[in-house]
Amino acid sequence: MSNGQDAPAADVRRFETCGRAWIAGLRHVWSAGEAGMADRGPVIEGPPLLFEIASVSRDDPILREHGDRAGLAGPGRPAGGRTRPDGPADGASGGARPDAEQVRWVVDLLRSRPWTTSAWIPLTTPGEPAGAPPAPTVPAPTVPASTVPAPTVLAFRIRGYRLITTAMFRAQNVHRAYLAYLPLREVQVHVADRLGLPSGPLRVFVDVPHLHVADADRVAGILAAQPESNAA
Repeated sequence: MSNGQDAPAADVRRFETCGRAWIAGLRHVWSAGEAGMADRGPVIEGPPLLFEIASVSRDDPILREHGDRAGLAGPGRPAGGRTRPDGPADGASGGARPDAEQVRWVVDLLRSRPWTTSAWIPLTTPGEPAGAPPAPTVPAPTVPASTVPAPTVLAFRIRGYRLITTAMFRAQNVHRAYLAYLPLREVQVHVADRLGLPSGPLRVFVDVPHLHVADADRVAGILAAQPESNAA
């Protein structure tokens, strides 16, 4: 399976905002998906997705209009509106995130070898097979069960004096996908700040994007309210 980092530029769809990327992901599965089955019931399963998001914000107008408002607020968020990216994993606000030791490891590696492509972190997710190997040099965090899709791997690299982050998902319910991208952007900004660099795009690869059939009416309404648009 491709890691999403070495894909030709023409193969990567680019979106200015998280909301636009979310709508495109919904439309991708809705239009190209096939009937399938998951642990929680029947699904519509689409082809793999690979895209980049330039701007990720909880104030995104598309997310505010059509998304889960409680999820966007995030339980336990401080008054300033930002979670601690190096704090404990919070499944309700986005699934797995690196812990403080993992973030420190990434920052130290990129400081010493800014050209490297080795700054990647495997994250344990619900359903991980028994005996799956953890990261060779950093521990994987404990991740609570959650309906929010969580990445299996986060990768960080410096290109063009910007920090680019790639999140790789084995499978993802695209109906709630934005709830995973928001905290991942916070992690990216935190690592970039530690390195004294601006954040570049958040790149996302999903091997099996899908929608639950139970959400089909809701998704149809969202897509009907949003005119089809091209990637930026």
